[in-house]
Amino acid sequence: MDFDWSTPHPEGVISFLDTDLYKLTMQCAVFKYYADVPVTYAFTNRTPEKKLSRKAFTWLCEQISKLGNISLSDDELRYLQTHCKYLTPPYLEFLKEFRLKPREQLKASFKPIADTGAEEELGDVHIAIHGKWVDTILYEIPLLALTSEAYFKFMDTDWNYDGQEEKAYDKGLRLLEAGCVSSEFGTRRRRDYHTQALVFRGLVKASKDAQKKGLPGKLSGTSNVHLAMRFNLPPVGTVAHEWFMGIAAITDDYAKATEEALRRWIGCFGEGVLGIALTDTFGTPAFLKAFSKPVEYLPDTPNIPLLDEGTQPTTSSKTYAEVYAGVRQDSGDPAGFVKVMRDFYESQGVKDKKTIVFSDSLNIDKCIEYKRISEEQGFQPTFGVGTFLTNDFTQLSTGKKSVPLNIVIKLSSAAGNPAIKISDNIGKNTGDSAKVAEVKQLLGYVEKEWAGGDETSRWGKADDVSQS
Repeated sequence: MDFDWSTPHPEGVISFLDTDLYKLTMQCAVFKYYADVPVTYAFTNRTPEKKLSRKAFTWLCEQISKLGNISLSDDELRYLQTHCKYLTPPYLEFLKEFRLKPREQLKASFKPIADTGAEEELGDVHIAIHGKWVDTILYEIPLLALTSEAYFKFMDTDWNYDGQEEKAYDKGLRLLEAGCVSSEFGTRRRRDYHTQALVFRGLVKASKDAQKKGLPGKLSGTSNVHLAMRFNLPPVGTVAHEWFMGIAAITDDYAKATEEALRRWIGCFGEGVLGIALTDTFGTPAFLKAFSKPVEYLPDTPNIPLLDEGTQPTTSSKTYAEVYAGVRQDSGDPAGFVKVMRDFYESQGVKDKKTIVFSDSLNIDKCIEYKRISEEQGFQPTFGVGTFLTNDFTQLSTGKKSVPLNIVIKLSSAAGNPAIKISDNIGKNTGDSAKVAEVKQLLGYVEKEWAGGDETSRWGKADDVSQS
């Protein structure tokens, strides 16, 4: 399905499916296992020098209120039923009637630097979300996308769309020429929906031309479910830290939480489905301890061969490491991670070729480098490229980079307990600092330094001359 480019550029979030696939898959699993658990979420701006004006904040609040009017259309439901068969029928029935309720579940506030009441006055934005996990899990992606859009609609306005599709085409072709398997992961920090649409259209054109030329790479798709639907492609995605964070907070058993999260993911979707595991929520070493254990089946786990007497087994002869197709690297040193995973799989006697999905602040050079490193160690690398595609602009007046915001929304509590993330990079620690310290000590977490771990300048600085 192509776009009608003659219509005005859409503003804000335009569809229920204008989100990333992993939010739907996680909501499906939460619906099955944790539907009544209360949670909270917190917004963090890792680039605090980038503030909104009161006028921008007012626009943001207007857009947030409109989220309550969006629902799943019949066409969107049919698309999910056709292209996302792992989403369970009870969950899809739930989605038919699902609505976000921002007036009840969300509080956005503006803290001005100097409270004059002027529209152009600058200040910090605070967003807090509360409610049942299953009812609030879908806020993250649209809120981040809208906050980024507000900033570049009102604050940094020295840019236009010229050349965005062509730039994406060139980037896509370079990745394809290098043999990279990549997907577009840029919804959360995009400049706006129109930018993401232009970018993905450019990537799709590059993919079609690459196929004609016999280039070795592949565009595997987009994490944005709405764009995937419009281009008649299946959406792609893995799982987020939120799944592990929530289960750890609910159980308050960080020694066993990762294994429980892996077990319940298979319990919802079965083996070999959505089989990329995220390793760094509480540090990769702690994850690998759980990953090496035999799979334990929950009752009604789908697609599990029955025993001779017709009953479902409780334990598999395989470990989680054997059953999962691979892992996702999202923090820390990628080269070091590849070596750790190779040593791990060899120690476990795993001979199958596994996939590593790289997704941490990628650009073309990093993709090509990580591809080489991974293939040398016998892995199949793939790349989820986000902000580098959907928010790569140059200021018109200076030629310098128009730097994206680094903003996140993370689960902050579940079942009344603090929810935290440690990761493989101290700059990505999230949540209650006392709880972070407690869990690090419990798990024997060792801090590691990595030169690329500065979260304040992941996509450049204001003085950088644009290289694109």
